Amino acid sequence: MSGESASLRSLERDAAARRIRRNWLLSAPALALLLVGASGPLLIVLVYSFLKPGDFSGVIWEPSFNAWFQILFSRDIFDDTVGLADAHLTIFWRSVRLSLSTTLITLLLGLPTAYFIATRSGRQRMFWLFLITIPFWTNLLIRTFAILEMLRNEGIVNNALVDLGLIAEPLQILYTDTAVLIGMSYVYLPLMVLPLYAAIERLDFRLVEAGYDLYANRVQVFRRIILPIIKPGIIAGSILVFVPSLGAYVTPRVLGGGKNMMIGNFIELQFGQGRNWPLGASLSILLLFIVMAALLLYVRVSSREEPHG
Repeated sequence: MSGESASLRSLERDAAARRIRRNWLLSAPALALLLVGASGPLLIVLVYSFLKPGDFSGVIWEPSFNAWFQILFSRDIFDDTVGLADAHLTIFWRSVRLSLSTTLITLLLGLPTAYFIATRSGRQRMFWLFLITIPFWTNLLIRTFAILEMLRNEGIVNNALVDLGLIAEPLQILYTDTAVLIGMSYVYLPLMVLPLYAAIERLDFRLVEAGYDLYANRVQVFRRIILPIIKPGIIAGSILVFVPSLGAYVTPRVLGGGKNMMIGNFIELQFGQGRNWPLGASLSILLLFIVMAALLLYVRVSSREEPHG
């Protein structure tokens, strides 16, 4: 009997091995296409980041680490001394600061919005969700120009403030970091609301009632019951807002007027007027690693939440 059992297990292992090989062969064309289509352009950008810039554009096929050096440091053209690239660091800091601020503002606005929608009845819930998705029907550029019309000196916001007597002269909001922050918060707010709604919808409100029955106040109920349950939604929404905000191009370009650049605008500048393709490529790879780090953080935090349901 033991010999027959061993033979049966051997046959099962062979069959499993053949099934795995067949699956790999069937998926090989799709994997090859994915590898070439997705990794190929990234590989070209990575190679460009280690080359010298051409005289008028493009690259010179000579290996160099100068582009990576230029991200943080600059060399004086007269005495060849090395110092920090203040302009680059300012752009990095502005990008991170505005992206974090956008994430925080959308969270503060999105959480009560998602809670309101999730606590409505079925038909009302669908109606409010429909309203949230309406901005996606319009092109991002058109939405950004609509914000521009509202924020300009003769726009709706300034006219309303002047008519209410709150200010004597129109405020200069357009072409400032404030305008960029307002624009990105408006554009990316739905990306925060939808994951929060999905998390709050799963909330069992009997737990909230149980908390009140045990004499917990509202802050304690939110901190000890609601917040742990909706934390995955908060993290997912924060990632969905922070990542595109960091690489935003259209909104800072239109509302910032080209003076308040972010990383996306800086990269475009290097491939255009700057004619420094290696620096643009190295900045693109750096931005990719920042986004990857944010996603890995999300996966790590999410994996910690799973064992607790």
